[in-house]
Amino acid sequence: MIEYRNIHKAFDLPVLTGVDMRVETGEMFALFGPSGTGKSVLLKTTIGLVLPDMGEVEVDGISVYRGGRGAVEAVRQKVGYVFQHSALFDSLHVFDNVAMGIPEDVLARMPRNETAVKVWEALELVNLEPREILSKIPSELSGGMKKRVGIARAIIGRPEVLLWDEPTTGLDPINTAAVERLIEQLSTELQVTSLLVTHDVEGGLMICDRVAMLDSGTIRFCGTPDEFRACPDPVVQAFVDRAAAEAALDMVSESYD
Repeated sequence: MIEYRNIHKAFDLPVLTGVDMRVETGEMFALFGPSGTGKSVLLKTTIGLVLPDMGEVEVDGISVYRGGRGAVEAVRQKVGYVFQHSALFDSLHVFDNVAMGIPEDVLARMPRNETAVKVWEALELVNLEPREILSKIPSELSGGMKKRVGIARAIIGRPEVLLWDEPTTGLDPINTAAVERLIEQLSTELQVTSLLVTHDVEGGLMICDRVAMLDSGTIRFCGTPDEFRACPDPVVQAFVDRAAAEAALDMVSESYD
């Protein structure tokens, strides 16, 4: 469903230096790596939010960079994007924030009552009570609720692909686990291909079919969760051990709250 070929990207310094990675149709795939290694940059190349300096991305056989503007628009209609910090519009109510996930040309032709039905259904899918939050603005929502509204916006157009950019950032362990269960549930119920960029390694290993680790601008590892845990590469092992230690500290911290 998604293929990255020889992706290079530099800003002041090189970030991606030849990434090759495939995500199969219907797969739940997690991308790990230390902070600042370009995970979110790679994710943004999928729908043309970041242009690589070299390389190619294809989504369902459509070239994002050689197919012209029409190809980018076609890809974006296939893909739902969950942004790291929800990216809700502060001045808009929940209803309008979620409705913005419907393609603009489709939304312009859609009767208001049909839009309302789709927004209602999307909120229910992410386990929010529409009656309670439709008229609220983002500042009136908790962090966990903002995340779910952002997810509702990503799924309202019934995409074939969901891209998750650090969806549990800023959440406590309980809400982190709840969002990860929701990711797994939605990926199954909506029958979508999911690519998850996450710092929660243990959570990603529990819910994903395959995982990859980005390190020093390239893919250091790609395989199943069991293969990742057993990988003899010392860099991978150090990353796994550090992630496990951080998860343990989070659990201890939560027990004292």
